[in-house]
Amino acid sequence: PVDNIYASGVLRDDILSKKLDNLIVVSPDVGGVVRARALSKSLGDVDLAIIDKRRPEPNKAEVMNIIGEVEGRHCVLIDDLIDTGGTLCNAAEALKARGSLSVCAYATHAVFSGKAVENIENSMLDEVVVTDTIPLSANALKCDRIRQLSVAGILAKTILRINRDDSVSSLFDKA
Repeated sequence: PVDNIYASGVLRDDILSKKLDNLIVVSPDVGGVVRARALSKSLGDVDLAIIDKRRPEPNKAEVMNIIGEVEGRHCVLIDDLIDTGGTLCNAAEALKARGSLSVCAYATHAVFSGKAVENIENSMLDEVVVTDTIPLSANALKCDRIRQLSVAGILAKTILRINRDDSVSSLFDKA
C-alpha cells in the first residue's frame, strides 16, 4: 500500500499568513487548473485565473493569454515543481504586464536545474516559495527571492498515523 503525502496544506497556511486582500490564484498553464482550483477553494474560494500559452507556429515565441482579471490583484502562481523556472518567470512577466500588484510562485518541489536561480533573480517574480522535499543548492539558499517551507510536521504526523494504523488520507481532507 502507498499513501500520497500532500504539501498543499503547508503552502496554503503560508499564503493565509500573509493576509492579502485582492488575492487571486493563477494556474501557469491549462494542465495545472485542477491544482489551482483546489488551492483556490482551500483559501476560501478566492478567484482563479489561468495562463493559456500558445505557439502560433513552430519556432515562434509563445503568446500568453490570461483568462481572468489580475489587474490590481496579488497573484499566487501554483505548480507542482519548478525545474528551470521558465514557465513561472514568463507567467510573472505576463501578469505584471496586465497590472498585477505582486506575483508569488508556490511549488512543492524545487528541482532548480540549469539556470533556474538566475532566471528567478532576473524575473518579475516577487517571491518563490517551495518546500524542503528537495534540498536547495547553495546558490538557491543565497537568493533573497526564494523561501523554503518545511514539510517535517506533515511527515511526522504521517509516520505517527502509519505506526498507529490510523488513516493517513484524513490528514489531507481539508488541504
